[in-house]
Amino acid sequence: MVLQSPLAGWSGPLEEVPDAVFAQRMLGDGVAIDPVGSVLVAPCDGVVVSVHRSGHAVTIRAVNGAEVLMHVGLETVALGGEGFSVHVAEGQAVSAGDALIGFDLDLLARKAKSLITPVVITNPEAFSIVRRSQDIETDVGGFLMELVPVAGAAVVAETTTSEVSREIVVPLAHGVHARPAARIAETARGFAAEVAIVAGGRRASARSPVGVMALAVKLGDHISIVASGADAQAAVDAVAALIEGGMGEKAGEVAPKIEEAPIVLAAPEASEPGVLRGVMAAPGLAIGQAVRLAVEEIAVVEAGAGIAAELAALDTALDAVRARIALAAETGEAARKAILAAHLAFLEDPELTAAARKLIGEGKSAGFGWRRAVGGYVEALKGLGDRRLAERVDDLIDLERQVLRALLGLEEETARALPAGAILLADELLPSQLMGVDPARVAGFATARGGPTSHVAILAAAMGLPALVAVGAGALEIADGTALILDAEGGKLRVAPGADALAQAQSAIAARHERRAAAKAAAHEQSTTACGTPIEVFANVGSEKDARAATANGAEGCGLLRTEFLFLDRDTPPSEDEQAAQYQAVATALEGKPLIVRTLDVGGDKAAPYLPIPAEENPALGLRGVRVSLWRPHLLKTQLRAILRVTPLGQCKIMVPMVGSLSELRAVRAVLEEAKKELGITQRVELGVMIETPAAAVTADLIAAEADFLSIGTNDLTQYVLAMDRGNPELAARIDALHPAVLRMIDQTCRGASQHGRWVGVCGGLASDLAAVPVLLGLGVTELSATAAIVPEVKALVRTLDLAACRELAAQALDQTSPEAVRDLAKSFQAGA
Repeated sequence: MVLQSPLAGWSGPLEEVPDAVFAQRMLGDGVAIDPVGSVLVAPCDGVVVSVHRSGHAVTIRAVNGAEVLMHVGLETVALGGEGFSVHVAEGQAVSAGDALIGFDLDLLARKAKSLITPVVITNPEAFSIVRRSQDIETDVGGFLMELVPVAGAAVVAETTTSEVSREIVVPLAHGVHARPAARIAETARGFAAEVAIVAGGRRASARSPVGVMALAVKLGDHISIVASGADAQAAVDAVAALIEGGMGEKAGEVAPKIEEAPIVLAAPEASEPGVLRGVMAAPGLAIGQAVRLAVEEIAVVEAGAGIAAELAALDTALDAVRARIALAAETGEAARKAILAAHLAFLEDPELTAAARKLIGEGKSAGFGWRRAVGGYVEALKGLGDRRLAERVDDLIDLERQVLRALLGLEEETARALPAGAILLADELLPSQLMGVDPARVAGFATARGGPTSHVAILAAAMGLPALVAVGAGALEIADGTALILDAEGGKLRVAPGADALAQAQSAIAARHERRAAAKAAAHEQSTTACGTPIEVFANVGSEKDARAATANGAEGCGLLRTEFLFLDRDTPPSEDEQAAQYQAVATALEGKPLIVRTLDVGGDKAAPYLPIPAEENPALGLRGVRVSLWRPHLLKTQLRAILRVTPLGQCKIMVPMVGSLSELRAVRAVLEEAKKELGITQRVELGVMIETPAAAVTADLIAAEADFLSIGTNDLTQYVLAMDRGNPELAARIDALHPAVLRMIDQTCRGASQHGRWVGVCGGLASDLAAVPVLLGLGVTELSATAAIVPEVKALVRTLDLAACRELAAQALDQTSPEAVRDLAKSFQAGA
């Protein structure tokens, strides 16, 4: 079959495309055209399989089954359709030369990364290119390439089998990274149909975890699942259900962890002698000695010893590594098992192994082919501009090394004998390296590079090891045996500390253990300041189990019940009866103590499949919180009725999230009054507001006139005040809720509430920060809702505080110029208390 050129311009090789996904042929083989015209035409007769909603890409299936993707320009999806006009629709039959897409060449030249237009055969397993027009000028309708079927390949021709397609919105908090990609591939392999994921005009086999990852699919992205074959519909439905179900990673399922995470301190402007700064990957404080880990280079020869022998060697090595990983995955914590499952999926990746086998077929050795295949995907993932996907590179490098060692007959890399209290130092740690150490002998680790959401960071948290990443090259210059203090929460690695610093760290660790033990023993004592003022110390909970844990830890109530646990992991909203039963169970577990129920808080980074929230450029500033409730008032009324059914009446208070104006509170109260009337309830039910936006903080006096209480959500408030995304690892070390700007918002909220005699609580992460507690009380906060585990320590601290001194501290804190200065002030205050 001959394909005609869909554009006039210069035809060049794919490897010269400045985009690794195309240059590494992750989507298939083809050519790239630098266009001079402004209309993309059909290169052959066929049917339009997909047209990207931004109008920049189109895929055609030829009558013989060849699938041709044409992607106009690079990174043109970001234009959102500007400059493009689409002339065809999905499912439409076209003839060679028919207009597909028109585009403004001048506009693209100014706004796009490049005008280069890849033309790619996306099913290279079925067709190979035997001749192509390359490094030459081409005209519309001129020869572009010639295809021939691959012997024995199953080809889906449009004349015999239609393609099934379904578009969904991705609800995964961190997008489609390694573990979800592995699950998708596992599901797709259970069907005979050929299944693909289409995103941003790019297409990848659903059976290829690495290919799916390379699509860089993010939370809220619209993707299409397409399949062809006898069981195509069942395959599409199964993959769609898997993704929409969240795989345990829906935005709402993981978001609450943010509130429980320790605050990462911002780096000081001036460097501190003997101290390296990094970003916390897992919390904790440790003293130990440096142990440097280096990765030994593995050399491979390029030339093979025969195709059959090299293919057999690769299969044997893959089987050996696969068996070893499967055995290791049988034990350990959930995080370890999930990461090993992703590694197994990579080994099963048909695109990855096919790339290695192709090179072997060209006379290369199995080791060379495997390394080159993995290297292509590594470069592609690095070039996607997605930090989380770039962090998956370590997983591929890890597998590359394991397979190469098996190929070369080298012994399995085992953990070296470690001294007790080892603090591991490395450029980057591989998952297998960390899983291979004896956690009883490791105090923590620090890496020169890496990110806080890498698989190694996840493993460290699961193992309870303090860890820092992105410490810099200085970490590699530390000699083995050097004494170290690793303060993960402070973002510091102190090198060769003096006797005083070591003594202070030892005392801090011992004091922390003693403080926790004493606080736990007194957890059920009343929370009253030294001057006799009661301060309510509540807990944030998300389930009946959490409520029992809060009660056991001495919590005096629940200051935040996250009701999303009922709404997010399902295809339909919960009924009134189901909600009422769950809320009652939480209330009962609290043994009659106050329960503040937050109404549904979805949108932004939390998606529900039955709420078709339109795609938004900035979801954090879009339809979320109370805006969603007022957008779908029937869901709000159902939830309010369920809360009102909890007995005894009055134990539950209702709290509305993300309120930005008094009108929103009034609208919710109107629905509440309707629900009360329907249930025959005449008693007053308290209705409060979460202060999470600067607008709510500066108008707190207006809101407090009608709200029964105010509770500050410091996590969202901090990111909105500082204009920093709390999920961005590049900013993680700079986001601190003790920033004077945030404290001034809290101060304004408390002063506004006091004008109307309303109490103010804090239910965000700052309530769990012991350094912040005296400052918050000094500003006028009278309720703290912390994580259940730290409630005993918060109560113990409150009992030592005098409110007059706290007010003086708060006044000084408001006048500081940085969060570091505020923390130094708070530290001095508590040291002198």
